[in-house]
Amino acid sequence: MPILFPAIDLKGGQCVRLKLGDMAQATVFNDDPAAQALSFQTQGFSYLHVVDLDGAFAGESRNGAAVDAILEATTNPVQLGGGIRTLAHVEAWLAKGIARVILGTVAVRDPDLVKAACKAFPGRVAVGIDARGGKVAVEGWAETSELSAIELARRFEDAGVAAIIYTDIDRDGVLAGINWDGTLELAGATSIPVIASGGLASIEDVKRLAAPDCAVLEGAISGRALYDGRLDTAEALKVLADG
Repeated sequence: MPILFPAIDLKGGQCVRLKLGDMAQATVFNDDPAAQALSFQTQGFSYLHVVDLDGAFAGESRNGAAVDAILEATTNPVQLGGGIRTLAHVEAWLAKGIARVILGTVAVRDPDLVKAACKAFPGRVAVGIDARGGKVAVEGWAETSELSAIELARRFEDAGVAAIIYTDIDRDGVLAGINWDGTLELAGATSIPVIASGGLASIEDVKRLAAPDCAVLEGAISGRALYDGRLDTAEALKVLADG
């Protein structure tokens, strides 16, 4: 069964959602991330996706206290991305109880570090591939590289990466619907499990995730649609369970 990952994006210690990755277009949905994490668990979600947005820009953790509080509040496994750029960062977060770290910018800048992390911590390192117009963006989406998403994924084909979180920046936070074509193309080009991210808008996207051709995906991430009530949790989880 595909996993629906509720997202907590952290900025200044609060749960926010951005529009098109723009830090200036942040909407605060909850000023208590730990309470939000517990709420998602109570609603029936089985996994949590957390991003330290400030950390993604700074290159190091900026919302550590909020992440610590989330880990205390929920028993669900948590995957964390944003500003994790060294093996020491990876080790520290995993030691604190993070189930899986997400490496984004460093996957472009230093692929050998990703491979070393995968070797040191099998099954606990994911790669975040964020693309704008098909090209990979880095440094909190502030810069676009010349690499395509598929090229980057193939660099890690035999490295032991647990999952790829693929975000279409052009759809993120605007409820435009997930880029299923691009996501499935990426999933078909690599043996690494792919998680769809960016733009999940309604129950129609969840039904699409439950379709047979999406069985190759590990799941999808939902943010704004959950926070503003466009997506009913119980209905979404039932659709996935019923397959």
